[in-house]
Formats: sequence, C-alpha cells, structure tokens
Amino acid sequence: MRHLVAGSKLGKQPAHRRAVLRNLVTNVIERERITTTIARARAARPLVERMITLGKRDTLHARRQAAAFLQTKDATRKLFAEIAPRFSDRAGGYTRIVRAGWRIGDGAELAILELIGSELKKKEKKAKREKTPEAPEAEEKETAKASS
Repeated sequence: MRHLVAGSKLGKQPAHRRAVLRNLVTNVIERERITTTIARARAARPLVERMITLGKRDTLHARRQAAAFLQTKDATRKLFAEIAPRFSDRAGGYTRIVRAGWRIGDGAELAILELIGSELKKKEKKAKREKTPEAPEAEEKETAKASS
C-alpha cells in the first residue's frame, strides 16, 4: 500500500526527476504551452502553479526562490513581468491539461500543458510554389524519351 506517498516517480532517480520537472516548468513559463506525456504533465502542474503564486507575491525572496528553480533568467523575468500580473485576480487553477492522443513511437498518451488564457498562435501557411517555366521543358523531354 502506498499510504501518504505523494507524486509520481516517473521511472527516474530523484535528481533526474527534479531536473526533468524543472525543465518542464521552465518551458511552460517561456512558451505557455508544451506537449508531454500525461504523467509528466500531472507531475509538473503543481510546480507551475507554485511558480505563478511566487510571481504574484513579487517580493525579493519570491524572486530568488523562482530564480533558484527556473532554468533561465528569461523565464524568471517573464514570470514576474507578464504571467503573474495576468493571474493577479485569480485564486488558483492557472493551468489546463488537454489530452492530445498517443505518441507514434511508443504509444504513450500525450497531453498539452498550457496556461489558462494563452492564445493559440496559428502558424502561417507557406504559399504553394507555382510551376517554374522549366517544368514544361522537363515534361517535353520525358514525352520525347517515351515516344522513341
């Protein structure tokens, strides 16, 4: 029985598990949306929420705690400058986990871990290339080879 045992071990040693979760949290704060497995998303969610709560406090101590956990200075800066003010009037529940199907390689169930209110930025589609004038010449050569 696993009484009072909280959190998932994710099949990793403690130091590796901490490193993976720190990277996930940093990426969520920098990009506001990441795709990962369901287990990792569930393990990272409370940590992301804790970082946002630190950002809402906005004291020197909170900044140092966040900087000690997050991997980059840009993530810390974005947390305190952009993300925390966005959630200033919200009491919790800053993230959302959306199931996203299964991974092709191993069939692991994927999830999208995102911040509430982050707009989906659609990628612009590239314009299709028009046929170049060389293409008809290539077709003529192929038809000439076929007829001979």
